[in-house]
Amino acid sequence: MPGSEFDEEGFFRAIEVASVRALLIGRRALIALGAPVLTADYDLWIHVDDAEALNRAAAAFGLLPNRTPDGARKTGRYVLENDERVDVLVARSIPTVDGVAVRFDDLWTRRQSVELCPGVTLKLPNLADLILTKRFGARARDVQDIEYLRGLIAEKGARS
Repeated sequence: MPGSEFDEEGFFRAIEVASVRALLIGRRALIALGAPVLTADYDLWIHVDDAEALNRAAAAFGLLPNRTPDGARKTGRYVLENDERVDVLVARSIPTVDGVAVRFDDLWTRRQSVELCPGVTLKLPNLADLILTKRFGARARDVQDIEYLRGLIAEKGARS
């Protein structure tokens, strides 16, 4: 089976045009901030009311959901995939490994924007909130990523 011709810029442009409240999290967010890390997938956290709009935007890229929007809201997550993979969190709140409740609406209010290319802007949690999202898991690479993010915060504070 031939692979898709995934267009990252087009995908994020389609998300913007569809007015999907989507935060890029995970290692792709770190890459957008300049981190020298690798990842094979995308991780998004979307507003619970925006799953249908995201699915319509993703369909143009051959990305198919593994759950219905209602099913995704019940489990809090789903996947859009073909030979690309987009892990999607669709929950009002997610706890960190140590029980801190992280609310989508709070992160959305404090979001930062990073230009992917002219005319396409990625929405990411601010640095402190991105650290919180890295605490959803307890993997060794999450600890490394948190240290990188703390370094960015320290660097930003030193420039202020």
